[in-house]
Amino acid sequence: MGISDLMASDKKESLSASYWGKKAKLLSARASKSGKKYAEWESKVLAPWIGRKPPNVGKIVYTDEDASGIDGEMPGVYPFTRGIYPNMYAGRPWTMRMFSGFGTPEDTNARLKYLLKHGETGLSIAFDEPTLYGVDCDSERAEGEIGKCGVNVTSLKDMEVLFDGIPLDRVSTSMTINAPAIILFSMYIVVAQKRGIKPESLSGTLQADILKEYIAQKEWFYPPEAHLRMIKDMMLYSVGKMPKWNYISVSGYHIREAGSTAAQELAFTLADGFHYVDIGIAAGLDVDDFAPRISFFFDSSMEMFEEIAKFRAARRIWATVMKEKYGAKNPKSLKLRFHAQTSGYTLTWQQPLNNISRTALEALYTVLGGAQSIHTNSYDEALALPTEEAAKVALRTQQIIAEEASVKDVVDPLGGSYYLESLTDRMELEAYEYFDRIGKMGGVLEAIKRGYLQSEIANASYERQMRLEHGEEVMVGVNKYREESERQINTLKVSMAAQRTQRRRLAGVRKSRSTSRVAESLARLRKAMVSDTANLMPYVMDAVSSYATIGEIVKVGRDVYGEWKEPKII
Repeated sequence: MGISDLMASDKKESLSASYWGKKAKLLSARASKSGKKYAEWESKVLAPWIGRKPPNVGKIVYTDEDASGIDGEMPGVYPFTRGIYPNMYAGRPWTMRMFSGFGTPEDTNARLKYLLKHGETGLSIAFDEPTLYGVDCDSERAEGEIGKCGVNVTSLKDMEVLFDGIPLDRVSTSMTINAPAIILFSMYIVVAQKRGIKPESLSGTLQADILKEYIAQKEWFYPPEAHLRMIKDMMLYSVGKMPKWNYISVSGYHIREAGSTAAQELAFTLADGFHYVDIGIAAGLDVDDFAPRISFFFDSSMEMFEEIAKFRAARRIWATVMKEKYGAKNPKSLKLRFHAQTSGYTLTWQQPLNNISRTALEALYTVLGGAQSIHTNSYDEALALPTEEAAKVALRTQQIIAEEASVKDVVDPLGGSYYLESLTDRMELEAYEYFDRIGKMGGVLEAIKRGYLQSEIANASYERQMRLEHGEEVMVGVNKYREESERQINTLKVSMAAQRTQRRRLAGVRKSRSTSRVAESLARLRKAMVSDTANLMPYVMDAVSSYATIGEIVKVGRDVYGEWKEPKII
């Protein structure tokens, strides 16, 4: 299955537009109830209190007329609205996976060990901008950016140092890396193999969701079809050799951080996920062979019921579509597993200690929504990467919720709330309406090329900014309860010493490696890329094993595939 086949699979997606439209109409009909009970109460009971004009916020109370209800649904049973496991956290707490990465591999290695010592149960690695853009640390383009927003990894040597002393066969690792995902994934496997650890023993998640890069985060190397081919190759490799590895985490987090609404985050993320399902099927895989290893990554913001409804609707939609549209039979294919991170856009540099309260609330909403793993942001992240103290406070926030708040004892405790069920239904309907519009355009890839998804997010972001500037939406300490003098806090500072260290290490790698072996491995990789059919994983693993740098590998791809510029957003 080559790039031309991937393009064809996106065109086929448009044929499913009728499915999305039928589902949207069905849900719309379900939602169009009379509301007679509320209208009578509003006119006879509420009106004397607020006057004849309804409140600007709309309805202020919900009844059984507003929600279809969960119709006898139970946790651990299709369509999994109430949770993917029967006992959820009563059986096992969520994974506490703190996002970590800064400076040199040595710096981040120490932070990972620190968090594991203090009770973290899963690793999550952030990489710096040069790594994300496939730029070697000794490039002029990397000047001043080494280690500033994540750890720098330029060659296999850096990956070896990053995971030194960490038992890769006994810890789950998540890597937030998108455009260079196939390269970093290959490095991780090779590091394990050099320690005698087989790929099938590795567990973790790769955030390889390139579609959301074109939609929101804007970090890519090549045209979309080239990156999608690499995702397909990672999928095939993982299905065949790594049964405990989630080869893709479909990310709504960055879509939300770019300014989308909760409903847009839900719809665009699941639309991306369905596109990856189409790719797997087009590659010749049975849906039940690969779908269980697709995971998701969502944002958790300050709107309590909206966030919980979003998570519940996501599970219901995924299960329904996988069963009805894709014919999945394995219950694991129907279960939407997700990691969630507390919101970055709600963090403020003004009065940063307020962020502790925001993060605690957002983490609680995530637990009530049924996440499988959670990252809590640190209070200082609006100013810099977190200090050890701030990271520990963020971790302790999760531990307090888990150990002291008693929320893990009951599954879906808010299920049955008229308001929550109404919001869940509304989220579900809005998502299908978006699926229908995207399908009629020809699929996700075509919608991206038209700039439709990007435009929807830009408009939502602008509208929110206007609400903030006009005081229609409150951010404490920003547009209300402001202080003239702000309290200063200590922040993490990544010095230029990190750049010097990385450049020295890379110089040593270039000097000690076999130049001829590097050239040969890159030539083989180029030939595989040109062939349009070979699985690229073995060739990338061969290149990183020769200590070819990330920049050298990316350059081969750019020579073969070219580059891509997104459309103008109007």
